[in-house]
Amino acid sequence: MTNQAIIPWEERPAGSSEVMWRYSANPVIGRYQIPSSNSIFNSAVVPFEDGFAGVFRCDNKAVQMNIFAGFSKDGINWDINHEPIEMVPGNTDMIESDYKYDPRVTFIEDRYWVTWCNGYHGPTIGIAYTFDFKTFHQCENAFLPFNRNGVLFPEKINGRYAMLSRPSDNGHTPFGDIYISYSPDMKYWGEHRCVMKVAPFEDSAWQCTKIGAGSVPIKTDEGWLEFYHGVINTCNGFRYSMGAALLDLEDPSKVLYRTQPYLLAPAEMNELTGDVPNVIFPCAALSDGEKVAVYYGAADTVVGMAFGYQEEIIDFIKKNSLSV
Repeated sequence: MTNQAIIPWEERPAGSSEVMWRYSANPVIGRYQIPSSNSIFNSAVVPFEDGFAGVFRCDNKAVQMNIFAGFSKDGINWDINHEPIEMVPGNTDMIESDYKYDPRVTFIEDRYWVTWCNGYHGPTIGIAYTFDFKTFHQCENAFLPFNRNGVLFPEKINGRYAMLSRPSDNGHTPFGDIYISYSPDMKYWGEHRCVMKVAPFEDSAWQCTKIGAGSVPIKTDEGWLEFYHGVINTCNGFRYSMGAALLDLEDPSKVLYRTQPYLLAPAEMNELTGDVPNVIFPCAALSDGEKVAVYYGAADTVVGMAFGYQEEIIDFIKKNSLSV
């Protein structure tokens, strides 16, 4: 994997003291960016060649959920394919899928791995790999239904692939904690361990109903930096916000620190209003070791971006941590 592109970046606005701040030209991807789309959101971006590639959730005007590939030179201006990804068999001939949504992408060793919420008798975690973002090889589903928010670590942990996920139910889940699972071959998964549970209402209400892994974890000297979403069930429905945690490098089932206050919560019009109001849902984070750019779904309708300095974010997590 070679990449010379500079990650998207915009400096903190004058007068702001926020640890993370929004891109001034949000949304970076609008709901009608391709002819068939009703909405484009909850999408994943990675460095690719001399720019960036992405896998995008595009719900069409029949509100059928599917994933589409796209490319960008700068990570901001995107050319998204007008047709969804057509899978070919990978480590299985069973590539049945009723729907695909909320992808994540990471590069491991020699290829790019895609995970998503796959419809197979209910939501579970689909897996595929690609070398060029043109041909995608679908593999066995990782877990039994029901599960969401499957996020791979970008390297093996003690010789095994590792994935965060959120066991759920078949509906709009009113509960959920983050687990980790391991695989020797990206086909068979086991050794499931609980990583993080929802916070007590009185301690951190924004994440008291359910939580889920967001971006692919970023390896730092302080631990794996993981952006995640937290949900509170208000009198007006679910409200999704973004926090972050540091996980142990050798045993990422151990949480070292975890934000008590959120890093970003719905506040702008395109986060407060849309197909599903009051949602910030991180799915990707780019880092050059100093700066971080996070892509997030806004109100289940468009894609927004936020920025921060990696060292400042880590310092904020450590100084504002829930008891773990």
